[in-house]
Amino acid sequence: MLIIGCDFHTRYQQIAMMEEATGELIERRLDHENGEAHAFYRDLQGPVRVGIEATGPIHWFERLLAELGHGEPGDRRDVF
Repeated sequence: MLIIGCDFHTRYQQIAMMEEATGELIERRLDHENGEAHAFYRDLQGPVRVGIEATGPIHWFERLLAELGHGEPGDRRDVF
């Protein structure tokens, strides 16, 4: 399973992604406006867990993840 930590900003997101089976860690910046983030999540294969740190409007991103089969809108847990 891929585990993705996402620091969500208005125009981009910074992610750290780990493949659970191998421990491989990748960090990337994904732009929103040019479609880079959408393409990245669309191309993911297999089970994915995405943790989001965000303080702004992220509803479009939650809908995108749900549309691509990576969760349900509103299926989130607040962590303090």
